[in-house]
Amino acid sequence: MGATGQQNVITGTDFVVVPTRDFDRAVEFYGTVLGLPCSARYGNMPGAEFETGSLTLAVMATEKFGMGFTANRNPIALQVDDYQAARAELESRGVIFTSDTIDSGVCHMAAFEDPDGNVLMIHHRYAPRTAESDA
Repeated sequence: MGATGQQNVITGTDFVVVPTRDFDRAVEFYGTVLGLPCSARYGNMPGAEFETGSLTLAVMATEKFGMGFTANRNPIALQVDDYQAARAELESRGVIFTSDTIDSGVCHMAAFEDPDGNVLMIHHRYAPRTAESDA
């Protein structure tokens, strides 16, 4: 039940759209550089879906779908099991991190951008949430 006692209508999040202006370059980045499996291609349209394990990234040349292009400047946090190893591996694949490691007290994270300027980050929670960390 929702906060007001009503039955929840929303049951999860299926995908987020990641806009691109250069579809082939984006496919290379998400599929090869990040190593995400591609689960769907949109036929002749410039769109593909990449799986993160808990959320699908729908990489689309948005202007070809009648939408404008604006890079997402708010990060999509990609979960990793080993923060240091993931950062080192991505750096070896050419990813340039735009921030130092942020330690929130419960997780490590660092931001980077895809070729279109969409902000992503790697994120690893190393401690459980507490009342203090939720504030």
